[in-house]
Amino acid sequence: MKSSTINKKEIEKFSKIASQWWDPNGKFKPLHKFNPIRIEYIKNSIIKHFKIKSTIRPLKKIDLLDIGCGGGLLSEPIYRLGANVVGIDASKKNIEVAKFHAKQNHLKINYICSSPEKLKIKKKFDVILNMEIVEHVEDMNFFIKKSSELLKKDGLMFIATLNKTLKSYTFAIIGAEYILRWLPIGTHDWDKFVTPDELIKVSKNNNLEIKNLDGLKYNFLTDKWKISNDNSVNYIASFKKI
Repeated sequence: MKSSTINKKEIEKFSKIASQWWDPNGKFKPLHKFNPIRIEYIKNSIIKHFKIKSTIRPLKKIDLLDIGCGGGLLSEPIYRLGANVVGIDASKKNIEVAKFHAKQNHLKINYICSSPEKLKIKKKFDVILNMEIVEHVEDMNFFIKKSSELLKKDGLMFIATLNKTLKSYTFAIIGAEYILRWLPIGTHDWDKFVTPDELIKVSKNNNLEIKNLDGLKYNFLTDKWKISNDNSVNYIASFKKI
């Protein structure tokens, strides 16, 4: 029986570069480029799912948990959209960076050094973000199970990850790590990449029903990411708790 979702090797890897979270040209440069499309996708999906009418701080009644929040790259813009945000990460250094940056910008985000199975919060959340994390955890099934337990009925969970294809190995590892040097070598382990079918199956076993699944594609000419029908490398899915 699993008792932890934490992969210590993965935590150490990201802790070493934690100081660079907010440097748009540092080790997390790809996430900075990734962020606008992620934020737009999450915001629009939440508005549609919860039938929100307000356009001013539209997420103001949403309790949101950002799992594996890192330095807060998603937590902060989601908070600015009005959500009540709790950000958790198993890396103490990541949480220290996130807290410091939020304090500098006068943002009241509740950052906690924790993994989902160890989170000591009684309430459940309307929305949970699991963005670019399932490929770094010790046991994906246990991780999604514990994440699902923190989600309210009819709540939304977003999961973004990398598909397990030859193309994803070529682009995400050989291309992004070795050729373009967008990411430190060793950031990803192809064996831990997840096919959409596998993700849907594991989620279904944990009371999560697939709503949408979309590819994310990088355009070299515009230097921007966009939503795509091609989910052979990066993809993002939304699930409803049933």
